[in-house]
Parts: sequence; structure tokens; C-alpha cells
Amino acid sequence: MKYYIIAGEASGDLHASNLMKALYQQDVNADIRFWGGDLMQAVGGTLVKHYKERQFMGFAEVIFNLRKILGLIKFCKADIEKFQPDVIIFIDNSGFNLRIAKWAKERKFKTHYYISPQVWASRAGRVEKIKQYVDAMYVILPFEKEFYAKYNYDVHFVGHPLIDAIADRTQVNPFKFRDEHNLSEKPIIALLPGSRKQEITKMLGVMLSLVDDFPNYQFVIAGAPSQDFEFYKPFIKQDNVAFISNKTYDLLSVSNAAIVTSGTATLETALFKVPQVVCYKANAISYQIAKRIITLKYISLVNLIMDREVVTELIQGDLNTKRLKTELTKILDEDNRTKFFIEYYDLEKKLGGKGASEKTAKLIYQNINSQIE
Repeated sequence: MKYYIIAGEASGDLHASNLMKALYQQDVNADIRFWGGDLMQAVGGTLVKHYKERQFMGFAEVIFNLRKILGLIKFCKADIEKFQPDVIIFIDNSGFNLRIAKWAKERKFKTHYYISPQVWASRAGRVEKIKQYVDAMYVILPFEKEFYAKYNYDVHFVGHPLIDAIADRTQVNPFKFRDEHNLSEKPIIALLPGSRKQEITKMLGVMLSLVDDFPNYQFVIAGAPSQDFEFYKPFIKQDNVAFISNKTYDLLSVSNAAIVTSGTATLETALFKVPQVVCYKANAISYQIAKRIITLKYISLVNLIMDREVVTELIQGDLNTKRLKTELTKILDEDNRTKFFIEYYDLEKKLGGKGASEKTAKLIYQNINSQIE
């Protein structure tokens, strides 16, 4: 069968690549064409557009780049028409994907969605559009199935793919890792400033402002695969800072603590059992708009899943050197670290077991195959 997959940014690339592996196992004749990144490309299939070409964060950035976005949407529609897939699989990235889903459904293409748009966070009215445009939805957060049930939309909870991604990775030798990356023997504080340029610009300077206050630790920046070192270089002014690109999981596995930009990385950090402080700062216009439409108590996935404050969140004005220093000091305290480990184990239980990619691929293949027959 022919599959057309649309993923955006690094996390979408990761989860879509594992889904592709599972689809190839289910369907030996699978022909996959996709929008994604390097991880998907390494699996196989045909790359149409790299996610680096459409990374826009926040309302203001989308407005400023609207012409380019509309051009990409038009190109995507034409490419789907030419390929004529048996199913289109959308991975998160709702702003782009829901527009394509509406168009695709009108043209009788089969539409499946893996990793739900965060309609539970804002603009819940989009659920009605999803019900119209999406034939099947596969959700990865335990509370999402109940959320959709309120709108009479039956979705599949398949568990979280990060559990597989982390469990299946090769274990890192901490001594070898330090040696390979010229790290000292000091305990490591990982800095995860995000993957988009706008995020990194807003977060990294504040994160690095702490370095001189913690001389007994070394700070290591987790470089995103979508950005070159040259972009990070102007931010690094202290000696006690290292940079490691595209090795976030390896870095977390040897870290004592982390300062993390809100997003999937907060959950990844928790699954590695690393105490963390969560940060978020956006363009002022984007933040004011978001404040008025987002109804959540928390911004981090850890707190959202647990429905209580497990990790501290420093948002917008609260993200400053003084507050960040206070919170980092707290999570480095041994008593507090023990509490984190207990909470993180409870979190992992809530996320379900292994096999999210395999479950999703099997459901997609069976659904489409039965319709074709």
C-alpha cells in the first residue's frame, strides 16, 4: 500500500520514523512518501520536504511567514494528488496538518492521525473539525481518550512512543561519553533550550546566566539536529560550558539535573529520571495571545499527565536568573531528588506499556487493508 506521512519538527521526525519501521514490518510492500527529517529518511521511503523548511513558533511568527506557509500547503496538496496514497498519516503539527486533512477528506483520501493536536490545551472547538476530517485518531497521552469521549469521538490510546524510543536505545558508557566529548569529571547539568531558533534565542541566554553560580558543575547544551553550532556559539561566553549536538538522550542518561524548555523534552527528561526545571518564554505578542486561549493549569507534559505540580515551571517573566538559580539549587538537593524519582516512576506507569508504534501501525494497516479488500 501507499502511505503519505506528514511530520514536523524533531519529535515528529522521531515518532514518525519508528512508525515507519513498524509499517514496513506490517506491510512488506509499503511505499512511503513523507514530510519529515533525517530519522525518517534513514528508515527509507521518499522525503518530500524537510521539517527545517517550516519551523515557525508562535502566532506572530506564523503571521509573518504566512505566504511561505500557504505555498507549502499548496505544494503538499499537489504532491498528494500526484502520489494518490491509500492513506495519509498526520503526525501532530496541527496548524499545517488539519488544513491538509480538510482538503484530503473532501477528496475521499483516507486520513489517520497519530499523536493528537493539543486541542485539550486550547480551542477545543477544533474537535468538531477533527471528527469531520480524520477517519482514525491514535493518542499517546492517557487523558486524551477521555477528553475526546466527551465529544463522542472514539480514539485509540496506544501508549507513548517515547517509552520505546528510550528503552530501545543503546546504553551509554558514562566514562566513554565524557572522554569523547571532552567533559570533565564534574556532575553535569543539561541545558535543553528547544529545537527552533526562536526558542533557543529566548531561553539559552537565561539558562547560561547561571553558570558562574555553580562552579562545581559543568553545563552541557543539548544541540538540536535542526541547528548548527554556529547558531549557538554567540551565546556561549563561559569556559564551564560544553556543546553536544544531536545526542540529547545520551546526555540525559549521564546528567544530574536539567533545565528544559517546555515541550516533549520535559517528558523525555522525566523518563530518564533526571530532576528538571521547566522554562518557557515566547514572543510578547504570541504570549499574550496564548494566555487568552490556553486554559491549562500547567505547560509541561509531566505536570499535565500527573495533574499536579511535579516539576517547577518558570513562564515568561518568572524565567529570570534569580528564580532559575533558586529552583536549580532545589533540584540539586538530595532529598528533593528522591521525590523526583518516585514521581517519575508513577508517571511512567500512567503512560502505558511499550509498543506504541507497533500498535498504531497494525491498526492503520488492518483498517486500510480491510477497506481495500
